[in-house]
Amino acid sequence: MTMTSTSHRESRAQRIALVALFAALMAAFGMIPKIDLPLGVPITAQTMGVMLAGCMLGASMGFQAMALFLLAVALGLPLLSGGRGGMGVFFLPSAGYLVSWPFAAIVTGLVMRALSRPAGTGPASPKRLALAAFAASVVGGVLVVHVFGVVGLMLLAKLSLLQAVIGTLVFVPGDLIKCVLVAVIVHTVARGLPDWRFGGRAL
Repeated sequence: MTMTSTSHRESRAQRIALVALFAALMAAFGMIPKIDLPLGVPITAQTMGVMLAGCMLGASMGFQAMALFLLAVALGLPLLSGGRGGMGVFFLPSAGYLVSWPFAAIVTGLVMRALSRPAGTGPASPKRLALAAFAASVVGGVLVVHVFGVVGLMLLAKLSLLQAVIGTLVFVPGDLIKCVLVAVIVHTVARGLPDWRFGGRAL
């Protein structure tokens, strides 16, 4: 077996491990108690996991981690906050938000990758990476998630566009706090692990 083949297998194994790790992280965030709202969409910590997956793993692996997590949920594992799981959760008013997670991870990863690669200036500093993570989380983890969420509310809760938009705005302040926390985590990782491939650069 050649060195190239061995390296490729190790790299693939590392990617699989990271995808599984971030899917498990989503489950861990699900253990944080949710806050139920009359709208039928609970406030949870799990969107922060989506943001982290995009920023830390990049578009491809972030998508895979979220898809793996949702597959486990669909198979009945009670991994969503409040111990929810099964196919039924994809027919509730909150379904649009759930379905958005893999796509939000893609967008977050793409934005993170673009902003964390300063042209001609060498490696990005931890501060720049933190700012990139905040911006990527806002675009992917807030904007994309809420667009899907609004569509879900219109289709499943039978709300008008205006009602759905007003309803989803309740979550924005908390989501922005999550974006700040993601930026802090990325800054910490960048200082402790300067070789981490933010935005999905090749391992």
